[in-house]
This record gives sequence, C-alpha cells and structure tokens, in this order.
Amino acid sequence: MSDVLDAVRQLVVSERSGAKLTVIAGADFGATAVLDRESGIVAGEVPSIEEVVEDARVLVDREQSATLRYQDGSEVFVDVIAPRPRLVIFGAVHIAQELAVIAARLGYHVTVSDARPAFTTRERFPDVDELLVGWPGDLAANLTFDRRTFVVVLSHDARFEDPLWPMVHRTPVRYIGAMGSRKTAAARRRRLTAAGWTDDELDRIHGPVGLEIGASTPGEVAVAILAEMTAARYGANVEPDLVGTPQRLGKAD
Repeated sequence: MSDVLDAVRQLVVSERSGAKLTVIAGADFGATAVLDRESGIVAGEVPSIEEVVEDARVLVDREQSATLRYQDGSEVFVDVIAPRPRLVIFGAVHIAQELAVIAARLGYHVTVSDARPAFTTRERFPDVDELLVGWPGDLAANLTFDRRTFVVVLSHDARFEDPLWPMVHRTPVRYIGAMGSRKTAAARRRRLTAAGWTDDELDRIHGPVGLEIGASTPGEVAVAILAEMTAARYGANVEPDLVGTPQRLGKAD
C-alpha cells in the first residue's frame, strides 16, 4: 500500500494526470493501482489490466471519476487525479481582467500576456499567477501548451495573433478561443489555412469565443468564455467511449 500512496503523492507533486484504481467488487476485491496518464501503471495492479487502463485514460482525459463494472463482475473505482488547469490569456484587455478573476476562483493557474507594458501590470491583474510582457514569439520559452492548458486570445490585432498560432498549432491543448466577430474569425481562418492548418485543426479554435448567451459587458463575456471552457474541459454532452459500464459518472472533485 505504501508504494501506491507514494505514487499518488508523486503524481500530485509533479502535477501529472492520472488515477488511483481500486477494485471494489469481484475476485480481486481490494486490489489497488496507480495510473500515470502517460506512463501507464506505476504502482500496484488491477485485473483486466488493458481494459481498465484504457478506460481510466479516457476518464482522466475527461477529469471524471467513476465506478466501472466489467463482464466478469468486477467493479473498479477510478479516482481521477487532475492537476490544476492552466489558462493562458493573450491580450491584457478589460475582458481579460474579468476572465482572470473568475478563472482563478475556479482553480486555474492564470497567465496573462501582452506586448504592452502599460496594460500588463499588477494593478490591473493583482491575482494572476504570471504576467508576461512581450510579443508571443518572444515568450515561447516561458509557456507550456499541454493537455491541461486552455488558451484564450483576446487581441483583435493580427500582428499580435499571427506569431502565437504556430505556438499552439498541433499541440494537445484542451481549448483554444479567439475574440473577434464572425468576419474576423473568417479572416483568421483564411490566414491559418494559408499557413498550413487543416480544417480539423481550424475547427478547434472557438471563434467568436464564448457560448452564445447574449453577453455584452466584459464580465458577461468572461462568463460566456468560462462556460465554453468548462464544456470543453468535461466533454459536455459527449458520452465517453468506455469498455466498462459506468455505475457513477461525474466530475472529479
């Protein structure tokens, strides 16, 4: 058991995605294991290992804990370990101020980036984790675009946008949202098509950003963006592809 607990602690400390798997019914009742999303089982063992591991990976990606029942009668509780998600906001505008506050309250690690020093200040963003001043291309070494990263582009200026798109192109980021009208979004799509983006890659960009809730003020737009991010984070209205039958399927705590 100590190796299982040590593995859980290591996932938490290293901010890696994974899950603790516990057999709660069946011949191997009480067996436990720890799954690292990228490395596989790193401690302990569970039955039907291939099925359980693949199902657990799906749940980790969805950040959903669940009890799964298998044909042999075994039931395995998958307790997802999800690191703090990261939100990277490009453009230190008024919407960014509201978005940063709400996202921080929801547990995001928030980074705000802008090339204008007068806008990227602690006075305007007192509670964010990071403030980065500079053009996107100059900040690449300071940013990570992985499975737990959410990217929101609030600049209307193609001069600022265009250098950042190669940074997120073909990365596993969870969400990409870009501010602008439908006309702006169409122009962006044409530029990125010319730069080699496929239709599927372009469809990952939510633009105009945010759910359609009739938002008009910066705070309302921020709420619409966070709602769309949350849907992307938990896969709203999308049934997970699992071998086991979920007895309980809900958002991980």
